[in-house]
Amino acid sequence: MASASLLTTPTTKPVLPPKYSSYAPHSSAAAATVRKVPANALTGSRPTSRRDFMAVSLATAAGVLLSSSAVLTPPALASSDEEYANETSEVINKVRSTINMDKSDPNVAAAVAELREAANSWVAKYRREKDLLGRPSFRDVYSALNAVSGHYISFGPTAPIPAKRKARILEEMDTAEKALLRGR
Repeated sequence: MASASLLTTPTTKPVLPPKYSSYAPHSSAAAATVRKVPANALTGSRPTSRRDFMAVSLATAAGVLLSSSAVLTPPALASSDEEYANETSEVINKVRSTINMDKSDPNVAAAVAELREAANSWVAKYRREKDLLGRPSFRDVYSALNAVSGHYISFGPTAPIPAKRKARILEEMDTAEKALLRGR
């Protein structure tokens, strides 16, 4: 036989979480009692969590920044066209003088180190400039610098550049210099 507690119906009301505290069963006795309802239950929102607070704060801050009267300036450009042309022609001259040095010259290692430093600074300064990436002068100088530095990294600063590679590098330097003179 079944126990008496299993056959009887419970007389207590169900306990609901706080966000459902506005729940009232449909009975005349419950309708006569007044319950205290939390403020957020009237708006239909749940209690504010840290995530919600941060999202609202971030959205508000972004809106204030975008709608403020302060003018947002783009990041400073690396240089003007004139500065680019001057620095590129300096790098071209360093490449020519360095690869045309005699291998028995005692200053070859110092010249290669100076060229690598100039090449690294030139590349670091101009490779992120979107306006310069499509220019023929940039493309040719970048390619030649890559070939020169790759050679010296692989074979050392005193190793002579092979004739074919040297001819290609000098040809790229000539075309880059012509493009610079045309403003390209």
